[in-house]
Amino acid sequence: MRALASAFACLLLAVSIGGAAHAGTRLKDIIDVEGVRENQLIGYGVVFGLKGTGDSLRNCAMLRQSIESMMERLGVNTRNATLNTKNAAAVMVTANLPPFAANGTRIDVTVSAVCDSGSLEGGTLLATPLLGADGQAYASAQGSVAVGAFTAGGASGTSLTRNIPTNGRVPNGATIEKELRFDFAGAPELRLSLRNPDFTTASRIAGAINAFVGIDAASALDPATVRLRRPASFRDMSSLIAQIESLEIEPEQRARVIINETTGVIVMGENVRVSTVAIAQGNLTIHVQETPGVAMPNSFTNAPPVVVPQSDIAVSEDAARLALVGGNGVPLRELVTGLNALGVSPRDLIVILQALKASGALQADIEVM
Repeated sequence: MRALASAFACLLLAVSIGGAAHAGTRLKDIIDVEGVRENQLIGYGVVFGLKGTGDSLRNCAMLRQSIESMMERLGVNTRNATLNTKNAAAVMVTANLPPFAANGTRIDVTVSAVCDSGSLEGGTLLATPLLGADGQAYASAQGSVAVGAFTAGGASGTSLTRNIPTNGRVPNGATIEKELRFDFAGAPELRLSLRNPDFTTASRIAGAINAFVGIDAASALDPATVRLRRPASFRDMSSLIAQIESLEIEPEQRARVIINETTGVIVMGENVRVSTVAIAQGNLTIHVQETPGVAMPNSFTNAPPVVVPQSDIAVSEDAARLALVGGNGVPLRELVTGLNALGVSPRDLIVILQALKASGALQADIEVM
């Protein structure tokens, strides 16, 4: 565990030094442009062609209704017929509609079983309309389902399953039928959304854009939004975005310590500071050993021997080392060096950091995952 703590400290120092060497970050890596985003699509469909691994019609009423309605549209009456098939499954179909996608563009779709189907392997998704949040159909999906899983079983009932056989994909399985209209190029102004909101970062973004275009075209509205007006020197908004997205700034980061208590992973930002504090860390070990003894009865009685429990308890405690860490807000490098000098494990380091925060010596927010 001590070697793990040392390796963790070296990794933090390497990240800190590497981050200091990089002067700035491109705007395209820290902002999103208003209107340029994906939209989720969803639909209900039926997969046919399964090899006896489909839904049971008795337990999946929606599949029975779907088959009957589909057959009627094809001119086949199955209302009074007894249906008993295991080669079909009811599924939900989802996809992401890319921004500015044109009619005829093909996208991938994900297919997930709804009822008690055992596997979608070998099935074919029939034509399924995909709806947006407004209830309108934007794409139509159809094609063979690719399942990256398998299930095998024997006559004794033993089975083996790898991954999730009731979930699959149809690569390029949907065709976009309706475009999302958005006049991006002709927009006189738009908003830039910060992925990590911060007042300082928003101000630096506006300053870098204004310095590039030569006028006050950008202004920070709040920590998460920068308003951008298109100068007269640019013929459209697309050309303006294409030129400013490569500008570099140094984004500001909050002082935060991220802790995952399940895995023992700790991530600290370079702005973490700690005041002067003394830390003592030691281990208390208690050993309990049971040595049963036998008590012999009086020789004049016929009583059997009696087992008498005997417990030996020993307590050992490692000498706690008092170490001085920090001093007038030292940076991350010195903080990690001081904590690593204690030789603590990552689990103990989590407790120490939480105690530092409780004492007010740690100038950072702690987030526990």
